[in-house]
Amino acid sequence: MIDATRFARLVTEAVVRRPWLWRVLGGSLGRMFEGLAPTWETRIGPHHLGALGLALDGLPAPSRILDLGTGTGVAARALAERYPAAEIVGVDLSPRMLDEARARLPEGAAVRFETGDASALGYADGAFELVTLMNMIPFFDELARVTAPGGHVVVSFSRGAETPIYVAPERLRRELERRGFAQFADFSAPPATALRATRR
Repeated sequence: MIDATRFARLVTEAVVRRPWLWRVLGGSLGRMFEGLAPTWETRIGPHHLGALGLALDGLPAPSRILDLGTGTGVAARALAERYPAAEIVGVDLSPRMLDEARARLPEGAAVRFETGDASALGYADGAFELVTLMNMIPFFDELARVTAPGGHVVVSFSRGAETPIYVAPERLRRELERRGFAQFADFSAPPATALRATRR
């Protein structure tokens, strides 16, 4: 039987190459994360947010932020601390992950968690000035659609190339550039890595 780490890597590689495969494989990956939800935060360490934080340094404060694949809301909570005036939406395929996220959310934090599929988001074109993905399969067409002109996307992997859900920076750049992104920058806080891009 295939283990969860290998399965996540195989699904990521397949879907990035052929996004239509998400219709076949997405349900299985979602069920896997449903089972991992109660213990998810025991699987991540202090390095988890390092590269994401570096990629956010120097950006203008956004008013609307989308955190895709938010899981238990680790990145969303960090974004709320960094940008207390922003409206933050955390989206995940797994309802159980979002239950954990809501239970961990500090009182008064301006974060809303919603169940959703990152391949077909229910938001208007250009709705967000910042879109973050941590250890998340990027659906490039939707990223381009929901990111406002002049807005930013940050894709972060908490264990770099060892992260089960991982896409190489060369592939990220190529796919994002084809969809109107530029001003790419790479960040590293070992073992975490991140790539930032700006929507033209």
